Amino acid sequence: MYIVQIASECAPAIKAGGLGDVVYGLSQELEQRGHVVELVLPMYDNMRYDHIWGLHEAYRDLWVPWYDGAMHTSVFCGWIHGRLCFFIRPHSDENLFERGIYYGAPDDWKRFAFFSKAALEFLQQTNKRPDVIHCHDWQTGLVPVLLYEIYKWHGMADQRVCYTIHNFAHQGITSAEVLRATGLNNDEYYFAPDRLADNQYQGALNLMKGGIVYANHVNTVSPHHAWEARFSEVGCGLQPTLDTHHYKFGGILNGVDCEFWNPETDRYLLHPYNVATFERKAKNKFALQEHLLLAHDRPGHEKPLVCYIGRLDRQKGVHLVHHAIYYSLQRQAQFVLLGSATEAGIHQWFWHEKNHLNENPDCHLELGFNEELAHLIYAGADIIVVPSNYEPCGLTQTIGLRYGTVPVVRGVGGLLNTVFDYDYDEARLPQERNGFVFYQTDAPALESALGRALDLWFADREAFTNLAIAGMNYDYSWHNPGNQYEGVYEHIRHK
Repeated sequence: MYIVQIASECAPAIKAGGLGDVVYGLSQELEQRGHVVELVLPMYDNMRYDHIWGLHEAYRDLWVPWYDGAMHTSVFCGWIHGRLCFFIRPHSDENLFERGIYYGAPDDWKRFAFFSKAALEFLQQTNKRPDVIHCHDWQTGLVPVLLYEIYKWHGMADQRVCYTIHNFAHQGITSAEVLRATGLNNDEYYFAPDRLADNQYQGALNLMKGGIVYANHVNTVSPHHAWEARFSEVGCGLQPTLDTHHYKFGGILNGVDCEFWNPETDRYLLHPYNVATFERKAKNKFALQEHLLLAHDRPGHEKPLVCYIGRLDRQKGVHLVHHAIYYSLQRQAQFVLLGSATEAGIHQWFWHEKNHLNENPDCHLELGFNEELAHLIYAGADIIVVPSNYEPCGLTQTIGLRYGTVPVVRGVGGLLNTVFDYDYDEARLPQERNGFVFYQTDAPALESALGRALDLWFADREAFTNLAIAGMNYDYSWHNPGNQYEGVYEHIRHK
């Protein structure tokens, strides 16, 4: 198959979150299966050009219909670690993608509406006719709308669209101006409740809703999150639309880059290990303690090491992250945190805690992000906590499993699809269980799961080791998601 991914990110050149990892990882998996994959991306001025090889101008004069005229645009070509990418660069006084940011501008709707239009215009003008166009999140929600309302009548009637939603919290809610900008124009037609009219705000259009209505298949990034989006407030107002289109909506779990996250070949580790050499993990724990000036384990006085890696924000259950620090220390465990805050108040809160705990030999808070340290923490920690309020998929827990670091997670989204409780998951055989799960958002709930993990570590080290090894034996690579996406593509291309 010939597949074109249209997206606002592709790691490691353009990465603001998990979307970039998914676009790259899925593209790599599909190519390894023999499919032809190309990516269309915005040409941001602040993307990591050092991760792009052979960047050159491929199409100089693309005139993209825009409002009552056309915007002059260039298309550049280059390879992001082997993935063939085309970069859209509009020539405009508005500098749509030359602002030093990926997202967060007041006119983001205009920036990404233009990008969606330009991507399709590029495919149309260069006679690229993919079997499947795969687009992602609200930024490209207009792609299927434009395809089936405009470009279908200009030689692109056979293209099919798979639309993946990574985050329902951001939907691209905007005004009728987007219709005039893109040439869709007909307000009455698009403001219909079964098209783009927002379900909650009268007089507003919803670009993500447009993607759901017009795409041939829609999915989110884990099966349980798909259920949550349709039947709970996680859908952020799109529940009725998802219910109407339930026949084409589902969840496919994200994969992990198993070349980059592999304890056996990890270039950041002094002591690589695998299931057969699991005892070497203890050497990484010693190296982590040494690196962070933590107290070393002594024979007869060993302590479990609990960690948290990720953003410090409300989505990630930051109040429970804070509680986990002090609960772990109270239970005679060590705690290491690596994360950056997304709000000033949370940042100040954790700087206060860092200063307060600075002299504690069993605790280290690293506020920021450090790739090398992240790998060392995954390899050196015994337990990783992931207490998210909501989590569409989550990669932290699956990386932890690959490194034999037992996850303690809240039972939401993809966390529930990947972690199976050691004591209570009756759907799994005992040897298939790989972590600890809690469900409420309060401190006692966290303690109920983290406490059981610590109890097992102190009471039965062999059972804890077997649990960690069980996690390492799970396959959360892109292999199974690749099979599922192939199945979706085959289904929609023959419709």
